[in-house]
Amino acid sequence: MRVTGLGHAGLFIETAAGSVLCDPWVNPAFFGSWFPFPDNTDLDWAHYGRTADYLYVSHLHRDHFDAENLRRNVRKDITVLLPAFATDELERELRALGFTDFLRAPSGTPVERDGLRIMITALTGPGDGPIGDSALSLDDGRTVLLNQNDAHPLDIAAIRDFGEVDAYFVQFSGAIWYPMVYQLPLSAKKEFAARKRQGQFDRALRYIDAVEAKHVFPNAGPPCFLDDELFEHNGTGQDGESIFVDQLEFLRQLGRARPRVAAHLLLPGTVAEPEDTACKLTHRYTETEIEHIFGEKPAYLREFARRQRPALAAERASRSTALPRERLLTELKQWWEPLLTRADRICAGVGGPARLDVGEVPIVIDFPAREVRLWSGERCRYTLSTSADLVATNIERREVDWSNSLLLSMRFTASRIGPYNEFLYVFLKCLSMERIEYVENYYDSCQDDGQDIVLDGWQVQRRCPHLRADLGRFGQIEGEVLTCTLHGWRYDLSTGRCLTADGHDIRASAVS
Repeated sequence: MRVTGLGHAGLFIETAAGSVLCDPWVNPAFFGSWFPFPDNTDLDWAHYGRTADYLYVSHLHRDHFDAENLRRNVRKDITVLLPAFATDELERELRALGFTDFLRAPSGTPVERDGLRIMITALTGPGDGPIGDSALSLDDGRTVLLNQNDAHPLDIAAIRDFGEVDAYFVQFSGAIWYPMVYQLPLSAKKEFAARKRQGQFDRALRYIDAVEAKHVFPNAGPPCFLDDELFEHNGTGQDGESIFVDQLEFLRQLGRARPRVAAHLLLPGTVAEPEDTACKLTHRYTETEIEHIFGEKPAYLREFARRQRPALAAERASRSTALPRERLLTELKQWWEPLLTRADRICAGVGGPARLDVGEVPIVIDFPAREVRLWSGERCRYTLSTSADLVATNIERREVDWSNSLLLSMRFTASRIGPYNEFLYVFLKCLSMERIEYVENYYDSCQDDGQDIVLDGWQVQRRCPHLRADLGRFGQIEGEVLTCTLHGWRYDLSTGRCLTADGHDIRASAVS
């Protein structure tokens, strides 16, 4: 097996039984905010798209689903490996690009195609898109590969039943807007960012320990930010207030924590050939070039930004013109109020009005009243502020997932009173009746199953209220605080209260 890194989560996997092109992302994403790091624009994308036997797109986030690259460079008669998501949005998007041949893989069930064993594990929770994320397992008869992408939580026991993993591609860096966009004192941002970076590392480490792969490759990140307005978010920020750890930083930290793990640097164009305990690694960069990329990162990124000025200018020119106040309000009311009418659990979970400042127009999403209206001065626990052209563009494009456009762009600011509210962000990911119906039904079906475990002197429910991770595996108790280490959600065991977000309390009692 030969695996060529294509940047971010992109892989080109060659086997005797066929080749698989995974998540080929090269064009700027999220309103021109995200670019792959390092630069992968000079790879021969047409070669990978013409020669691959299979295409695998893990999910619809635009740092994985690059419509322009897929349209331009990938042959349309390729066989698409399709995750078993709850809706057919990914298939519809691919068909719109011209793809017609789909291999549907039931989640967690191996299928064989011309000597290649394939398993796709699909995640379908509201935190996963909400239409999902997925991981790919491959076995060519000699080598077993696990490409995790952004997919977590995963049932690692089920993954390992597929086969002992030789090559493991694991997400290691941040992929969220927190805490960078929040209006917080710098000291608080630095503290929260440091916690987030440590949480990201701890999660990756737990997966690495659980998978027990012969070879580990940090993958699926980080992005870089080439627009002057966002340049400060690169890496860990100017003063440690950002969350984006790079490949070498992760490898150094992993080397200290797990010196016996065979971990390897994968860059765009790097070819890895894992074979039992050995792995031949061929970089297209010289040692001097690698030192420049990572050791002189600001200078490297400024050079990259100069090359991408035309792409940034084209993205800005593609945005819609800001809408007049009355039309803006009318458009949002007609679009969102029918969704709010159906969104019982989301509205109850938010529990109050949320303010959306669109340029100089303050709008309220009144979840209890199920209406969208102008702000009348009332207190709102949650406020998001962004520019009017971005909202107008989302309206014109009928963007059903504002996480996949506005929020991940980090071209907004946020403030809140109290803890994070998952339901608010879930609503902004579910701006179609199809998604609202799915998420509401998902919440209905995911009530506590009544199973408990005993952990460090406490009896607690087995499943984390956030995304139902097994707390027997991922729970960690310090004093009276339980942390689900998969996503860092914390619970006060003495009261059952969730310390991370409202509406996710846990059942817990001390064991006498």
